[in-house]
Amino acid sequence: MPEQQQDGVVIYWRPGCGFSARLRAVLGEVGERASWRNIWEDEADAAFVRSVNDGNETVPTVVIDGEPFTNPDPQWVRERLPQPPD
Repeated sequence: MPEQQQDGVVIYWRPGCGFSARLRAVLGEVGERASWRNIWEDEADAAFVRSVNDGNETVPTVVIDGEPFTNPDPQWVRERLPQPPD
């Protein structure tokens, strides 16, 4: 797998994707705790998404602590976002 792993939550998306827009809308402000990467702006990000989706640029692809999930349930992602410090 290409070297794209990070701690926390990384969300790979692209403009015009309804599933990505839905994820962003459901996450709302808490979505700012994730790192959002537009695969149309970075070929390495697009290549990573293809590498974990059988060659397809399927988004959103969400990486949580190094493990990729393709188009996961937004509420499930919300529950896994880092909590703000007290």
